[in-house]
Amino acid sequence: MLLKDKVVIISGIGPGLGVQRAVEAARYGATAIAIGARTAEKLDDAERRIKEVNSECAVLKQVTDIRDEAQCKQLAESTRDRFGRIDGLVNSAFFWGTPGTADSADLKGWREIFETNFFGTMQMTQAVTPIMKAQKAGAITIVSTLATMKPHTGEAGYAASKGALNVVTKYLAGELGPFNIRVNIARMGWMWGPPVQAYIAYASKEQGISEKQMYDSVAANIPLRRIVTDEECARAALFLISDHASAITGAVLDANGGEGMP
Repeated sequence: MLLKDKVVIISGIGPGLGVQRAVEAARYGATAIAIGARTAEKLDDAERRIKEVNSECAVLKQVTDIRDEAQCKQLAESTRDRFGRIDGLVNSAFFWGTPGTADSADLKGWREIFETNFFGTMQMTQAVTPIMKAQKAGAITIVSTLATMKPHTGEAGYAASKGALNVVTKYLAGELGPFNIRVNIARMGWMWGPPVQAYIAYASKEQGISEKQMYDSVAANIPLRRIVTDEECARAALFLISDHASAITGAVLDANGGEGMP
């Protein structure tokens, strides 16, 4: 039971990796899970799925836009007030933005990307750190992307925002280590779930090939020769907030089928 007796916050509950992390946290024994998303419907769906795999897991639902500092603090403090502590935070919320190249990007659009991905993640992280400092324990996972290493057309703004998180994670790990708080990155690539499935369907039509051919063309560049699933990537992120990773901080864990190898 990877997260036995743990109280976990997961931001960015959506149709893909965010909700899967919540479900896997419940599956692996979390005592309580606090979930945040911008819409109540997503939270209701996540709670239902959590209860299906672990009926004894307590769930705190709170509409949370991580771009709003007050809402981040409210989610953190509500979790502490109800469950007594916060053992782990997984920063799942993100905004991909509009595709475009760096040389001609609308930087107003980039600011919107950074507002969620960088500043929002930092606000959520800063919301839990005073609580973790007081209890002298905690772990934080920040989700990054392979696009920070391997440029992919149209992802410059998204990758830049995640690259900033890659850097600040090292600072956080150094600053929070004396308080027994660990901070790590889970670096994702292609993930087989609703967003990628929709992309494969779209791209195959655009290119006039079958969805299997499109899938195979992507998988050919991954050492495992398959697109790893949302569930697999969720478990990697949760591992980093578990006691099994107690010796790990300031690190990057590649959960991308080996595509992140140098």
